[in-house]
Amino acid sequence: MKNFEPEQFRQHFPLIYKNRYINSGDESLLSIIYFDNGATTQKPNAVIECLPAFYQNINANVHRASHNLSAKATKAFEQARETVKTFIHAKSNKEIIWTKGTTESINLLASSLGKKVLSSGDEIILAVSEHHANIVPWQIIAEQIGASIKVLSLDAAGRVDLNEFDTLLTKQTKIVCCAHVSNVLGKINPIVDIIKKAKAAGAVTVIDGAQAIAHFPVDVQKLDCDFYVFSAHKMYGPTGVGVLYGKEALLDAMPPYQSGGEMIKNVSLNKPTTFNSLPFKFEAGTPNIAGVVAYAEAVHFINQFDHDELTKYEQQLAQYCFQALSRVPTVKFIVEGAPDIPVIAFTIEGHHNHDIATSLDSYGIAIRSGHHCAMPLMEYLNISGCLRVSMAAYNSFDEIDYFINTLIKVIQQEKENSLGEVTHKTIHNKDTESNEIINKFSKIKSWDSRHREIMLLGKTLQRMDKGLRNEDSLISGCESLAWVVVNKSPQGTFSFQADSDAKIIRGLLVIVLSAFNGKSALEINAFDIDSFFEHLGLIQHLSPSRGNGVLAIVDKIKILTQ
Repeated sequence: MKNFEPEQFRQHFPLIYKNRYINSGDESLLSIIYFDNGATTQKPNAVIECLPAFYQNINANVHRASHNLSAKATKAFEQARETVKTFIHAKSNKEIIWTKGTTESINLLASSLGKKVLSSGDEIILAVSEHHANIVPWQIIAEQIGASIKVLSLDAAGRVDLNEFDTLLTKQTKIVCCAHVSNVLGKINPIVDIIKKAKAAGAVTVIDGAQAIAHFPVDVQKLDCDFYVFSAHKMYGPTGVGVLYGKEALLDAMPPYQSGGEMIKNVSLNKPTTFNSLPFKFEAGTPNIAGVVAYAEAVHFINQFDHDELTKYEQQLAQYCFQALSRVPTVKFIVEGAPDIPVIAFTIEGHHNHDIATSLDSYGIAIRSGHHCAMPLMEYLNISGCLRVSMAAYNSFDEIDYFINTLIKVIQQEKENSLGEVTHKTIHNKDTESNEIINKFSKIKSWDSRHREIMLLGKTLQRMDKGLRNEDSLISGCESLAWVVVNKSPQGTFSFQADSDAKIIRGLLVIVLSAFNGKSALEINAFDIDSFFEHLGLIQHLSPSRGNGVLAIVDKIKILTQ
């Protein structure tokens, strides 16, 4: 086992290392600071190289052929299962089910486990801080069966409230679902106590370990949970691979989730089909073989290092960043206290989350803004969303320093822009032609300059009357609140009024409306927004297919002009 050395660790990750920030005082050396590890982690060379090596050397289907290549592929595939079993300390390989990710693992459980243990009138307990993937599948099965969902609230620090759990837990409780660590709050929940209490009441426990598995060791036997689910891509592995751990007896008793090849023992048109044994009963069809094999490489990579040292370093990063953020006057943390893993959620008083995140992006800093697939948590905290910084062991203290200094600069710039907004408030966008915007953007070479131009354009947008900001004019699917209303001329052409609570979206509205103002419904419907953004040089950063609201704006305009 190697000692953990941060700089040596970083060198294993090509995207991080080749784009690393060097603290020389020269901002031009900056390429990428990646603080969105809660969404997905970067991949080490060992994982990246494993994928083409599999396809070049042993590509074949598993379990289904007698030839040598299939035997090699099957061996690598099943060795990966053994690797994961050992990594989480499961009892048997039969308890490791391959899925596409945490989301599919929970959907499998909601369907198969739900049908097995739930009846009308039964109850499921969920924490209010759960990811949507650990809420919606249970809502669906509860509605189908006639069960109900009870919601567990949090304490001031953002962990589930054990006292309330005691109140919610009854004889009707059949399933308890809880994240090991919240993907927003970064707090470790008291799942040992939750599991013990649930077990005493006869309830089955489902633990979402997606955010925990990369940050500290997990021993499913010590936890004594019934099910534990996680994804490869959040722990340096490939996307499209997930793990469902389940106690063998429970998995054996559950019906299959999907049907097809591999999950069967015998199929006949004249008598009932019989199903395969574990784990294959839940692995219908050809799996992501190369991804599974590459995931084993990710586990081997992690196991090279002293896990305690790696965890300690991440905790140091978390504390350092939390303390630095706490010294920024307008930063407001959404719960009390420092996080347990390097995931920090906060807002900036007086500034829209989306504006801050896109401004930081113009400096090469990647953080996340929005509801983070946790809308019930946002509603519970009475906020529309927040910013999230999530770090990994390849991040550095220098990166945090640069992030904090840039954040302070962005806040100041946003403040100055807001002060100047009144000056431009009465300028209308209706005379701004799309070709003028294209000409202006064609002269700008860098993303940070384009970003500043978008923010300036946002200041030229005449603000809508509050009375027009309603459900009818609301643009659904936009990252911020945004509205648009349409006016049709006697000649059949359209003009638009629009607004948003985010400055960056107001700038995008100016750009989009410049393309559609004065056009007929036929012209609007035929307009190629992707080509337009390509001409502007924005397709890489603000592609309409991304979640920045451009596509939602265009769709709303097309609906209004039909």
